[in-house]
Amino acid sequence: MLFVMAYVSFDMILGAYLLGNMTALIVKGSKTEKFRDRMAELISYMNRNKLGRQISNEIKHHVRSQHETSYTEAAFLQDIPVSIRAKISQKLYGPYIKEVSLFKGCSSGFLKQIATRVHEEIFLPGEVILEEENMVDQLYIVCNGKLKRVGSNEDEIEGPLMHLQTNDSFGEIPLLCNTPLAYTVQVVELCRLVRLDKQSFINILEIYFSDGQIILNNLLEGKGSNLRNKILESDITLYIGKHEAEVAMRVNCAAYNGDLYQLRRLIEAGADPNKTDYDGRSPLHFAASKGYEDITDFLIELRVNIHLSDNHGNTPLLEAIKNGHDGVTSLLVKAGALLTVEDAGGCLCMTVVRRDLNFLKRLLANGINPNAKNYDSRTPLHLAASEGLYSMTNLLLEAGASVLAKDRWGNTPLDEARIGGNKNLIKLLEEAMSAQLSEFSSCSQEIRGTTKTTTFASVILP
Repeated sequence: MLFVMAYVSFDMILGAYLLGNMTALIVKGSKTEKFRDRMAELISYMNRNKLGRQISNEIKHHVRSQHETSYTEAAFLQDIPVSIRAKISQKLYGPYIKEVSLFKGCSSGFLKQIATRVHEEIFLPGEVILEEENMVDQLYIVCNGKLKRVGSNEDEIEGPLMHLQTNDSFGEIPLLCNTPLAYTVQVVELCRLVRLDKQSFINILEIYFSDGQIILNNLLEGKGSNLRNKILESDITLYIGKHEAEVAMRVNCAAYNGDLYQLRRLIEAGADPNKTDYDGRSPLHFAASKGYEDITDFLIELRVNIHLSDNHGNTPLLEAIKNGHDGVTSLLVKAGALLTVEDAGGCLCMTVVRRDLNFLKRLLANGINPNAKNYDSRTPLHLAASEGLYSMTNLLLEAGASVLAKDRWGNTPLDEARIGGNKNLIKLLEEAMSAQLSEFSSCSQEIRGTTKTTTFASVILP
């Protein structure tokens, strides 16, 4: 009997040992073993740091819920190529992200990037996701479930309690404005959320920079005056403004360097081709000044503002004329550009003083008024006559410059030429004055004749 009892006991111990080893071999490396090891490490950590029963229970429940719904863990998809994982994320989370009010009006590429970079989390009822007065660097989007947020900030939420449901978001204002959270978010029903960290969000905005202003406008919509002021003074507003200035500089650099490929890529990504730099110059200004016909034609096709003036009053057409780029000038004129110079008289007089005959020809050919006056009421013909510039004087006369114009001292261009003593120039101006006086006389007679005929007709006709 003792032998049998010993034999049976040994047999039971051996069987248990073998069965335990077989079970361990089967379970080894499995998700269950990893979960048990993780729970053991967490329990050891909580006991060592004396976190307390309430916090320990919250941690255990959250880890257990994550284990039970671990089909979205990255480890499950680690052997799948990145491109396929991106498609899976877009399929799973794209429909929810598309309906978020914060992203209303954003480009499809931006929304796809958001869907690719979010991480899914599961929360049990009663769990607190975010607490009031804490700094937040995560944006949360509700996929399924129900939450409540409690706070006292009237600019932020309506009333003391507000429920969050599918396609709602929270944490965006602390994330974007770098301010403490004004409410507490607690789970009401089992929730499936996706979160996006701040750095990933900023990285996406660097690529899809045109969506930054759209997000800012959506964020400001419906907010109180106090909160609007906070948002407008926030880091994200400064970041968007700085980034827009940097993009405008990159676009202008591409136009300045004649890099049509880079310019096209920036504009396709959302850059505004009408955005100006600190000096008020647009990409068309740089393309016109450098004589890049292909870039000018590309910008004209985009219907950019061809009449835009920089801080010095220069338009793209004036830049092209200044630098002698006739091809660009022709393109701008065909597109409807008109030569507008803020101080046309000063510009013409300075051109005459510099003896720049070619620039004067281009200005006159594009319709500038040859009788425009400077601050002393002097026309370019006054300057040309006083300097003895025969060719410029002849060019101005052919363009319709008046010999009868008087400056602030009552002198005409002919008076200036007589002071200079250039006989050929004096003769040219005298002939021009005779022709202009005779033309003026004939025009006056025609006007008087028309007036008399009209008066006679008005008398005889009933």
